[in-house]
Amino acid sequence: MTPSEITQSLQKQAKLNGFELFGTCPAVKPTGYSDLVDWIDAGYAGEMQYFEERKQAYSDPNHVLDGVTGIVMLGMNYQTAQPQPTPAGKGRIARYAWGDGDYHDLIHKRLKKLKQFASELVPNALVRGVVDTAPLLEREFAQLAGIGWSAKNTMLINKKQGSWFLLAGLLVDFPLHYDVPFVADHCGTCTACIDACPTDAFVQPHQLDATKCISYLTIEHRSPIPKELREGVGDWLFGCDVCQEVCPWNSKAPVANDPFFRPKEDNNPLDLRELFSMNESEFRVRFRKTPMWRAKRRGLVRNAAVVLGNQPDPDNVPPLTIGLNDFEPLIRGASAWALGQQGDLNAQAELQKRRTIEEDPMVIEELTAALASRKHLC
Repeated sequence: MTPSEITQSLQKQAKLNGFELFGTCPAVKPTGYSDLVDWIDAGYAGEMQYFEERKQAYSDPNHVLDGVTGIVMLGMNYQTAQPQPTPAGKGRIARYAWGDGDYHDLIHKRLKKLKQFASELVPNALVRGVVDTAPLLEREFAQLAGIGWSAKNTMLINKKQGSWFLLAGLLVDFPLHYDVPFVADHCGTCTACIDACPTDAFVQPHQLDATKCISYLTIEHRSPIPKELREGVGDWLFGCDVCQEVCPWNSKAPVANDPFFRPKEDNNPLDLRELFSMNESEFRVRFRKTPMWRAKRRGLVRNAAVVLGNQPDPDNVPPLTIGLNDFEPLIRGASAWALGQQGDLNAQAELQKRRTIEEDPMVIEELTAALASRKHLC
């Protein structure tokens, strides 16, 4: 088979496997590698140490598959419904995590089928499928494969699909017919994504300071969320879609037909108060095979406390009191701050009670600040 015939066959099979977007490019050194290095060196990766640890690996796709010559870039649409209102006690989840499973597992299964198909087309070929976890600049290679352009919010935008899609790649060591790179930038003068960011996470167009990004803060950040950013977190429990929701290119993005991404009734939005009563075993049963497992119990309950702190309501005091006495200092500290935001005398009493027995320095600091705040006396 010719490279063109192989590529056409792969494209047809990829569509059958649920990938709406398909493009190919040579496995070259990414031109944006120096930008990645500068981004890491500027400290914008925060606690995501894996960027620093694998910094050199991003310079060449051969670090992902030795002998790779071409890359098939794929996109899978995940937009299914609109977010429902979030009254007090509820929290928002990024749309890709609404379903009943982890998209990594879904895409890996479909990549495995595509990999097997490729191996049948080209016997003895080297093929590797990747999604998210490999040191591969997926968005840059997707642009090189003609799928779309890198937007000012650093997302990849496709003219027809918008940005509501997940990227994956298939690395191969055989010739492909390569697509024309996408060189145009259709963001124009629009700055809707930058203007709408609740935490001002964009240093400038096309450059994100992850340490201020709500998605980073609620998923990757393992420490207390900085106090100056907690209000900006708003009602986001896990991830954030703000910069995508305001993007004009997403206004007419198609709805995904894949039932995998349809929101579970209790995920759009999610009840925050029940999280505080869950032990590790219950949390594992509920979230183990979902993207939210990434944050672990301590991170997700910390996030829930911050959201409840942004939603003052008397009904928040009992669950936050449970959090105030949790075995995890991270949860106790966030719950202390949140109780200080409630404007409730019962919250003040619980804070004072905990202050007499608390031994963790970080939590003591949070308790002292919460008790000093006048909000709990409003």
